[in-house]
Amino acid sequence: MTTKSQQLLNWVDERFPLTSTWKAHLSEYYAPKNFNFWYFFGSLALLVLVIQILTGIFLVMHYKPDASLNASGIPVAFASVEYIMREVPGGWLIRYLHSTGASAFFIVVYLHMFRGLLYGSYRKPRELIWIFGTLIFLALMAEAFMGYLLPWGQMSFWGAQVIVNLFSAIPVIGPDLSVVIRGDFVVSDATLNRFFSFHVIAVPLVLIGLVVAHIVALHEVGSNNPDGVEIKKKKDANGIPLDGIPFHPYYTVKDIVGVVGFLIFFSAIVFFAPEGGGYFLEYNNFIPADPLKTPPHIAPVWYFTPFYSILRAVTYPLFGIDAKFWGVVAMGAAVVIIAFLPWLDRSPVKSIRYKGGLFKGILAVFIVSFFILGYLGVLPPTPGRTLVAQICSVIYFAFFLAMPWYSKIDKCQPEPDRVTFK
Repeated sequence: MTTKSQQLLNWVDERFPLTSTWKAHLSEYYAPKNFNFWYFFGSLALLVLVIQILTGIFLVMHYKPDASLNASGIPVAFASVEYIMREVPGGWLIRYLHSTGASAFFIVVYLHMFRGLLYGSYRKPRELIWIFGTLIFLALMAEAFMGYLLPWGQMSFWGAQVIVNLFSAIPVIGPDLSVVIRGDFVVSDATLNRFFSFHVIAVPLVLIGLVVAHIVALHEVGSNNPDGVEIKKKKDANGIPLDGIPFHPYYTVKDIVGVVGFLIFFSAIVFFAPEGGGYFLEYNNFIPADPLKTPPHIAPVWYFTPFYSILRAVTYPLFGIDAKFWGVVAMGAAVVIIAFLPWLDRSPVKSIRYKGGLFKGILAVFIVSFFILGYLGVLPPTPGRTLVAQICSVIYFAFFLAMPWYSKIDKCQPEPDRVTFK
């Protein structure tokens, strides 16, 4: 560095911890040497978050959260989306980046969570990281649900109507809670403005705060690795982990490779199939919202469908309380139970590499059941499909609730002392 640039850096460091932050989180943050393909998705989730924020800023410049009808008899909110698509220069690209980004966000987050499940990234000392991650997932679901209403199409309107009405099943407070969420007795202009405020301001602030907490907690205890070995236990004379390398430049360069690969697929969808076959942008949502015309089948977007299937699988009342309430409880529990994984897993090893066939077989059944629940969630319910959803729901909860038992009796191999490069 030149003398002047060094002087400028020193001036900044005296007033802001720029250099120390760079060293703590990048150049002198030592990560395990054996990261593999699965470790791309955390960085990709951060990338998609940035894409969503930037594209959202530009969309807000032209979007109008107004459910009233214009001179053509079309809701103003729906017309403003059409205006963005047809009249704003590059508006179609910004909107498709944002809508495709929503699905991409859930894809990379699901894969990121699956990696944690594979390699035991939720185990001690990373329990708090996992809890922050679960809260990020909940905030992301809230953000996506509220954003889904904003185009004010048929599926936006009726999807919100169905989901908000579920809260009315809660005993005593349910009806009043539904009114509070909607801001009215039905989904209306008040609901649209309320959801717009939460989608644009409140939930993103919570989401960003949780992401920062997630990363800070991660860098405090260090990253896990495919072997589940704690690299901080073995250090050289200078206190540097023997199995660690600086995150920058080694993993920043590696992540750039992952980002380029991701952007190739992401761009291909944005430019050639932004609707995603009706899963990313549902065809009914290209029809303006009509409170007098109910679509023949109402289903949430694909990333909610596994939990929606669990909700629909509950068909029997219990303790004199309507089945709809227990469905809501089951759906909420299906997400919340993920946060308890650090205390449910009693295996002597972290990584699936060294776990036995029992755990691997149960995990495979769990994954298949989760995909089946996701598929059933986009289809109209029938007695046969409801039965399959009930079986898969039982498997879903049994995976977590029975984990203290089967993870303890599973025959595991001993973990190595140092990381390997299988």
